[in-house]
Amino acid sequence: MVSSQLNSNPPQLEELIPGCLKGKRRSQQLLYEQYYGFAMAICLRYCNNYEQAVEVVNDGFLKVFTKLNLYNTNKSFKGWMRRIMINSAIDHYRKEQKHFGLIDIERHHSASQEPSAIQKMNYDDVIQQIQLLSPSYRAVFNLYAIDGYSHQEIGELLNISVGTSKSNLSRGRKQLQKALRKVYRDELA
Repeated sequence: MVSSQLNSNPPQLEELIPGCLKGKRRSQQLLYEQYYGFAMAICLRYCNNYEQAVEVVNDGFLKVFTKLNLYNTNKSFKGWMRRIMINSAIDHYRKEQKHFGLIDIERHHSASQEPSAIQKMNYDDVIQQIQLLSPSYRAVFNLYAIDGYSHQEIGELLNISVGTSKSNLSRGRKQLQKALRKVYRDELA
Protein backbone atom coordinates (compact mmCIF):
# COMPACT_ATOMS: atom_id res chain seq x y z
CA MET A 1 0.00 0.00 0.00
CA VAL A 2 2.40 2.65 -1.27
CA SER A 3 1.11 6.06 -2.20
CA SER A 4 2.13 7.74 -5.45
CA GLN A 5 4.19 10.33 -3.57
CA LEU A 6 6.48 7.53 -2.37
CA ASN A 7 7.28 6.40 -5.91
CA SER A 8 9.56 9.24 -7.04
CA ASN A 9 12.90 10.13 -5.51
CA PRO A 10 14.07 13.77 -5.38
CA PRO A 11 17.20 14.55 -7.44
CA GLN A 12 19.28 15.57 -4.39
CA LEU A 13 18.84 12.03 -3.04
CA GLU A 14 21.03 10.75 -5.87
CA GLU A 15 23.83 12.96 -4.49
CA LEU A 16 23.28 12.13 -0.81
CA ILE A 17 23.21 8.33 -1.05
CA PRO A 18 26.76 7.90 -2.42
CA GLY A 19 28.05 10.26 0.28
CA CYS A 20 26.24 8.30 2.97
CA LEU A 21 27.60 5.03 1.59
CA LYS A 22 31.11 6.48 1.92
CA GLY A 23 30.37 7.45 5.55
CA LYS A 24 30.43 11.20 4.92
CA ARG A 25 28.88 12.86 7.97
CA ARG A 26 27.58 15.86 6.02
CA SER A 27 25.65 13.63 3.60
CA GLN A 28 24.24 11.65 6.54
CA GLN A 29 23.23 14.86 8.30
CA LEU A 30 21.49 16.22 5.20
CA LEU A 31 19.65 12.94 4.61
CA TYR A 32 18.60 12.86 8.28
CA GLU A 33 17.36 16.46 8.15
CA GLN A 34 15.52 15.94 4.88
CA TYR A 35 13.66 12.79 6.01
CA TYR A 36 13.35 13.37 9.75
CA GLY A 37 9.77 14.70 9.53
CA PHE A 38 8.68 11.80 7.35
CA ALA A 39 10.22 9.29 9.78
CA MET A 40 8.82 11.06 12.84
CA ALA A 41 5.29 11.04 11.43
CA ILE A 42 5.50 7.27 11.11
CA CYS A 43 7.06 6.66 14.53
CA LEU A 44 4.73 8.98 16.43
CA ARG A 45 1.84 6.72 15.47
CA TYR A 46 3.51 3.75 17.14
CA CYS A 47 4.94 5.36 20.27
CA ASN A 48 3.51 6.55 23.58
CA ASN A 49 5.06 9.99 23.36
CA TYR A 50 7.41 12.27 21.45
CA GLU A 51 10.54 11.22 23.36
CA GLN A 52 9.94 7.55 22.61
CA ALA A 53 9.30 8.39 18.94
CA VAL A 54 12.62 10.28 18.76
CA GLU A 55 14.37 7.17 20.10
CA VAL A 56 12.70 4.97 17.49
CA VAL A 57 13.47 7.46 14.69
CA ASN A 58 17.12 7.52 15.67
CA ASP A 59 17.24 3.72 15.82
CA GLY A 60 15.61 3.66 12.39
CA PHE A 61 18.11 6.10 10.91
CA LEU A 62 20.96 4.03 12.29
CA LYS A 63 19.49 1.08 10.38
CA VAL A 64 19.07 3.25 7.27
CA PHE A 65 22.74 4.25 7.35
CA THR A 66 24.03 0.75 8.09
CA LYS A 67 21.83 -0.97 5.49
CA LEU A 68 21.91 1.70 2.79
CA ASN A 69 23.99 -0.59 0.61
CA LEU A 70 20.89 -2.84 0.37
CA TYR A 71 18.68 -0.04 -1.00
CA ASN A 72 17.68 -0.49 -4.66
CA THR A 73 17.98 2.97 -6.25
CA ASN A 74 15.37 2.00 -8.86
CA LYS A 75 12.75 1.90 -6.12
CA SER A 76 11.25 4.54 -3.85
CA PHE A 77 13.56 5.63 -1.06
CA LYS A 78 10.62 6.76 1.08
CA GLY A 79 8.96 3.37 0.68
CA TRP A 80 12.18 1.60 1.70
CA MET A 81 12.70 3.96 4.62
CA ARG A 82 9.05 3.68 5.69
CA ARG A 83 9.46 -0.08 6.04
CA ILE A 84 12.60 0.41 8.16
CA MET A 85 10.85 2.91 10.46
CA ILE A 86 7.84 0.62 10.91
CA ASN A 87 10.13 -2.31 11.67
CA SER A 88 12.10 -0.16 14.13
CA ALA A 89 8.85 0.75 15.88
CA ILE A 90 7.87 -2.92 16.01
CA ASP A 91 11.32 -3.83 17.37
CA HIS A 92 10.85 -1.20 20.07
CA TYR A 93 7.39 -2.57 20.83
CA ARG A 94 8.77 -6.09 21.22
CA LYS A 95 11.63 -4.90 23.42
CA GLU A 96 9.27 -2.96 25.68
CA GLN A 97 6.42 -5.48 25.60
CA LYS A 98 7.55 -7.10 28.83
CA HIS A 99 6.93 -3.78 30.62
CA PHE A 100 3.37 -3.35 29.39
CA GLY A 101 0.61 -4.27 31.78
CA LEU A 102 -2.49 -6.08 30.73
CA ILE A 103 -5.47 -3.92 29.92
CA ASP A 104 -8.63 -4.42 31.91
CA ILE A 105 -10.93 -5.57 29.15
CA GLU A 106 -14.07 -4.80 31.11
CA ARG A 107 -13.34 -1.08 31.05
CA HIS A 108 -13.80 -1.11 27.27
CA HIS A 109 -17.50 -0.80 26.64
CA SER A 110 -18.97 -0.81 23.19
CA ALA A 111 -19.09 2.59 21.54
CA SER A 112 -22.43 4.20 20.76
CA GLN A 113 -23.42 5.12 17.22
CA GLU A 114 -22.57 8.82 17.31
CA PRO A 115 -21.27 10.80 14.32
CA SER A 116 -17.61 10.16 13.52
CA ALA A 117 -15.48 12.43 15.68
CA ILE A 118 -12.43 11.71 13.57
CA GLN A 119 -13.90 13.80 10.78
CA LYS A 120 -13.86 16.81 13.11
CA MET A 121 -10.31 16.30 14.38
CA ASN A 122 -7.02 17.58 13.10
CA TYR A 123 -3.98 15.37 12.59
CA ASP A 124 -2.38 16.20 15.96
CA ASP A 125 -5.59 15.36 17.87
CA VAL A 126 -5.84 11.99 16.18
CA ILE A 127 -2.15 11.13 16.70
CA GLN A 128 -2.42 12.14 20.36
CA GLN A 129 -5.36 9.78 20.85
CA ILE A 130 -3.61 6.96 18.98
CA GLN A 131 -0.66 7.39 21.34
CA LEU A 132 -3.00 6.86 24.30
CA LEU A 133 -4.05 3.40 23.08
CA SER A 134 -2.44 0.48 24.86
CA PRO A 135 0.78 -0.54 23.09
CA SER A 136 -0.70 -3.74 21.66
CA TYR A 137 -3.83 -2.00 20.38
CA ARG A 138 -1.75 0.89 18.97
CA ALA A 139 0.66 -1.42 17.13
CA VAL A 140 -2.11 -3.48 15.51
CA PHE A 141 -4.20 -0.39 14.68
CA ASN A 142 -1.26 1.34 12.97
CA LEU A 143 -0.12 -1.74 11.09
CA TYR A 144 -3.61 -2.62 9.84
CA ALA A 145 -5.55 0.63 9.49
CA ILE A 146 -2.76 2.97 8.46
CA ASP A 147 0.09 0.92 7.02
CA GLY A 148 -2.03 -1.70 5.24
CA TYR A 149 -0.67 -4.93 6.72
CA SER A 150 -2.90 -8.02 6.79
CA HIS A 151 -3.78 -9.72 10.07
CA GLN A 152 -1.57 -12.63 9.01
CA GLU A 153 1.42 -10.29 8.53
CA ILE A 154 0.69 -8.52 11.82
CA GLY A 155 0.54 -11.85 13.62
CA GLU A 156 3.95 -12.79 12.25
CA LEU A 157 5.49 -9.39 13.04
CA LEU A 158 4.17 -9.21 16.60
CA ASN A 159 4.22 -12.93 17.40
CA ILE A 160 0.47 -13.06 18.03
CA SER A 161 -2.34 -15.07 16.48
CA VAL A 162 -4.52 -13.74 13.67
CA GLY A 163 -7.46 -13.81 16.10
CA THR A 164 -5.56 -11.71 18.62
CA SER A 165 -4.67 -9.24 15.87
CA LYS A 166 -8.33 -8.93 14.85
CA SER A 167 -9.45 -8.60 18.46
CA ASN A 168 -6.83 -5.94 19.25
CA LEU A 169 -7.84 -4.00 16.13
CA SER A 170 -11.51 -4.10 17.06
CA ARG A 171 -10.92 -3.09 20.65
CA GLY A 172 -8.39 -0.44 19.68
CA ARG A 173 -10.79 1.08 17.15
CA LYS A 174 -13.59 1.19 19.70
CA GLN A 175 -11.32 2.75 22.30
CA LEU A 176 -10.05 5.31 19.78
CA GLN A 177 -13.57 6.16 18.60
CA LYS A 178 -14.72 6.66 22.18
CA ALA A 179 -11.73 8.87 23.00
CA LEU A 180 -12.15 10.97 19.86
CA ARG A 181 -15.86 11.46 20.55
CA LYS A 182 -15.02 12.63 24.06
CA VAL A 183 -12.42 15.09 22.77
CA TYR A 184 -14.89 16.36 20.20
CA ARG A 185 -17.65 16.80 22.80
CA ASP A 186 -15.22 18.57 25.16
CA GLU A 187 -14.23 21.00 22.41
CA LEU A 188 -17.88 21.85 21.77
CA ALA A 189 -18.62 22.40 25.46
